[in-house]
Amino acid sequence: MRYLQSLLLMLLLGLPTAMPAVAAPSQDDAVAVATRLLDHMEAGEYEAASADFSPQMKAALGADKLAAVQQQLAAAGAQTGRDAPTVSEQSGMTVVVVRIHREQASVDATIAVDGDGKVAGLHYAPAAEPAAAAPAVDANAGYSERDFAVGSGKRALPGTLAMPDAAGADHRVAAVVLVHGSGPHDRDESIGPNRPFLDIARGLAAQGIAVLRFDKRSKARPQDYADGKVTIDSETTDDAVAAVAALREAPGIDPARVFVLGHSQGAMMAPRIAARSGHVAGLVLLAAPARPLLDILVEQNIRLAVLDDGKTSDAEAAAIARLKGQVAAIRAGGKVAIADSPMNQPADYWRSTEAVDPVAEAKAVALPMLVLQGAQDIQVVDADWQRWKGGFHDDPKVEFKLYPTLNHLGMAVEGEQGPAQYQQPGHVDPSLIADVAGWIQAQAAD
Repeated sequence: MRYLQSLLLMLLLGLPTAMPAVAAPSQDDAVAVATRLLDHMEAGEYEAASADFSPQMKAALGADKLAAVQQQLAAAGAQTGRDAPTVSEQSGMTVVVVRIHREQASVDATIAVDGDGKVAGLHYAPAAEPAAAAPAVDANAGYSERDFAVGSGKRALPGTLAMPDAAGADHRVAAVVLVHGSGPHDRDESIGPNRPFLDIARGLAAQGIAVLRFDKRSKARPQDYADGKVTIDSETTDDAVAAVAALREAPGIDPARVFVLGHSQGAMMAPRIAARSGHVAGLVLLAAPARPLLDILVEQNIRLAVLDDGKTSDAEAAAIARLKGQVAAIRAGGKVAIADSPMNQPADYWRSTEAVDPVAEAKAVALPMLVLQGAQDIQVVDADWQRWKGGFHDDPKVEFKLYPTLNHLGMAVEGEQGPAQYQQPGHVDPSLIADVAGWIQAQAAD
């Protein structure tokens, strides 16, 4: 799931994609405007914060909405500092990006200042840290890694194939495509200092199973969504289907034994990926939602509001009420502006998620499945686990494993529950990886 986006906020007016050709303000002036805005926001002076807004911004973001945003930011702890701003010119505006550090997370504030010196765009998002290169594979690991593209041409997505040493023309191996949770993930599904897909890929490869992981389109090629048209399928399904097809053709891979392992939203979409591919041997679902994502999003915000102090503040209640109103607007079927849509995603995106019924779609494909859940997961919870069990408890092709100490990432929880746990370095539990390897090998032997 979008762990910081759903835990903090990330909703405001997006930056315009095109503006009239007018002179951009000086960088110094734009930085002064941005600094003044952020100072007022942190001080709780929301009327003053909007003083430099353009007329369109004032219409979209009143003091009440700014207050709700700041309250959600505060859920990540007190502000501990800001980095020096970075400045660029885009479409006749000067764009200022300021990284704000809080106790539990860092956030990038992007402020666009127009030629009149007014704030024409404001966007908060979890800080995007450049991922360090993955450590080299040990020479005695029993597998190697190589670059592997998903798709062709300029729209191809970069990936990595972990291939067991034993694979070859005379010994074709089973293989897995990893499918990310929601949000713009890299191929390792990097979340804070953790890389769950790197752990899973190398753990399975060491046990003789090839694994393909690739950068998600929203991470590698966000420009492909510049027209604002994005659905759950263009974000997840289509590229995963292409990954399955590409992997089946790779030398040393048994095309009849290609599996899909989906995490979180990727697990929710795995049955659809299998249906559209027609060439998937089985599914591994890790932390799989079984209910509508919009319902889960509301639940997450309610749950997280009380994690810090056991109660919901007035500001938190107002933010939750606003989110519920946004969800109702999406479900009503009319036109919904980006600024009034959950998490600043287009209405069509959310409506495409509403059409997904993962349990029903899994029943339709009727494939072998291994369903995995951490009991300490605060994002995909017991209600989802029970719905999967209720749908398949009597299906001999489906196995379930519940891990009492593991969280949403398949890692052991240390300390209190909450968003801070994702900033604690860890690794996917080896027993979970061993369970996946054993299950795949058992399917391959049938």
